[in-house]
Amino acid sequence: MLDFTSDLSGGGLSPRPVPSTPVDDQHLLDAYSNAVIGVTERVGPAVVRVETGPKVPNGRERGGLGSGIVISPDGLVLTNSHVVGASKEIRLRDIEGNVGDARVLGVDPDTDLALLRANGVRDLRYASLGNSKGLRRGQLVIAIGNPLGFESTVTAGVVSALGRSIRSVSGRTIEDVIQTDAALNAGNSGGPLVSSNSEVIGINTAIISGAQGICFAVASNTAQFVLSEIIRHGYVRRAYIGVAGQTAPIPRRHAVLAGVENKMGALLAQIEPDGPAGKAGLLPGDVVIRLDGVEINGVDDLIRVLDRDRIGRRLAMDVLRLGRLRAIDIDPVERKPARGT
Repeated sequence: MLDFTSDLSGGGLSPRPVPSTPVDDQHLLDAYSNAVIGVTERVGPAVVRVETGPKVPNGRERGGLGSGIVISPDGLVLTNSHVVGASKEIRLRDIEGNVGDARVLGVDPDTDLALLRANGVRDLRYASLGNSKGLRRGQLVIAIGNPLGFESTVTAGVVSALGRSIRSVSGRTIEDVIQTDAALNAGNSGGPLVSSNSEVIGINTAIISGAQGICFAVASNTAQFVLSEIIRHGYVRRAYIGVAGQTAPIPRRHAVLAGVENKMGALLAQIEPDGPAGKAGLLPGDVVIRLDGVEINGVDDLIRVLDRDRIGRRLAMDVLRLGRLRAIDIDPVERKPARGT
């Protein structure tokens, strides 16, 4: 477009073209490519293929495939619990094609994480876990997997969202999940999501194929907590009260009568007779609205509150029973570890 303005010196109009500065994006693309290449070269050798099942396939037992990331030189490997499953035979194949056996140190289906140890190996290439709390939306991330066992597959994208929740295979919600548009190839479950600083900031766990390749990763801070619990106890310690329930709305008249603000609560459907809930006098149909001073607006809130810090403590619980508020004391116990741990 031309900007026609008055030229006082000439006494008339003279065209003045709007200046334009050519933008060369080549150096930006080169920097992007170099960042992805650098991360792949540093972290790729620490990504392994995880094979489960018998070495010789048979009709009775099928094996599975996934990826994992070595996080220590003595052979600690993080992967997904759904990759490991209940398999007793696990093999790891590195980027050079070397195959070795591994054993399961512990699995946590509630976060879809598993910790393995490679047998008889030392001084492995490994990657460091970063601080996922420092992530920002729009930040560059690289998803790396090893589905073929000889070379890493790499996709790059950005952090689309933080603090998401997804449902695990155990029915609990996995909190603080990273959403990214870095596509996951088949067999990349359990592989790392890596920052441009070559730090593992997530463990790739799921993809929604019908939602434009939206992928999810368990945050590295969650992974750090899980592996520390597994190393110390062999499993992740959580509190347990022995109930089954669902999220349900609270009728307005019941909330007004009880003097509470909750619009939703955790409706108890089943009570184990010999569990903490049964011993405390909870009944099917009770709606939990508060536990240990924390407002409960559904089953996910109830599950979240029942962490390791509340094992063996007497807790105050508020429930609605037939529309009336009742206060109950309950003594959570330690939840039994998942099968296979």
